[in-house]
Amino acid sequence: MPTNLIASSEGRVLHLTLDRPEKRNALLIVDCADLVAALNEAELDDGVGAVLLDASGDCFCSGMDLTESLREDAPERAAIHHELFTIGARITKPVIAAVQGKALAGGVGLVANAHIVVAADDASLGLTEIRLALWPYVVFRAVASAIGERRALELSLTGRLITAQEALQWGLIHHIAPSGELSARAFAIASRVSSFSPEAVRRGLDFVHRSRTLSPPETVEFADARRRRSFASDDFAEGVNAFFEKREPKWPSLSGEKQTL
Repeated sequence: MPTNLIASSEGRVLHLTLDRPEKRNALLIVDCADLVAALNEAELDDGVGAVLLDASGDCFCSGMDLTESLREDAPERAAIHHELFTIGARITKPVIAAVQGKALAGGVGLVANAHIVVAADDASLGLTEIRLALWPYVVFRAVASAIGERRALELSLTGRLITAQEALQWGLIHHIAPSGELSARAFAIASRVSSFSPEAVRRGLDFVHRSRTLSPPETVEFADARRRRSFASDDFAEGVNAFFEKREPKWPSLSGEKQTL
């Protein structure tokens, strides 16, 4: 079956590329399902240390494919959107996004769900759904978590585009690179992140996700329990020894043994 998602691996980086440039990488329902499946598989794959998400062509993603939006079964078929645009708050493998050109509507949802975002210096981003008499329901919370509710509200009401520089100031993206250096810069970050202890990264992201719903005293207790477990881990011992011995660590958790959170 033809797919608009290209997957490849380099080292411990899983590279996922949206590949529908002739449609500005507009997402079909099947594309969303493929992306969710690939990310869920990465979550369970000990060989993946980080995911790099990018896109072919001169547009990162223009959002949902509108040709599917007027079908009678569109609401039911679009249920996968809720899974896709909340995945950044669940997955414990780091997702790094490389954004070129425009990221619109659902494209901004993908950006907001990535843990680290590198954008080209000429990129622009916007929640443009209001132009079509729609609210960005499924991506709003992820965007608001990234930039704050008032800023997300202003973008939702105006449908305007912001520059990469403004997105950087707001915290929607983390790095800006010249367009010709975007891919290399994003891969370098993904490769670096994937080289760290997979146990520490997984526990850390799980802590971030789960602590969002805890009270301050509960968060302190949870953090203390996680910290004690990290102190007792083989990876931490290896990290400390490698530091003092001035060498690259060899993480025991890469041996294939499953680690408990």
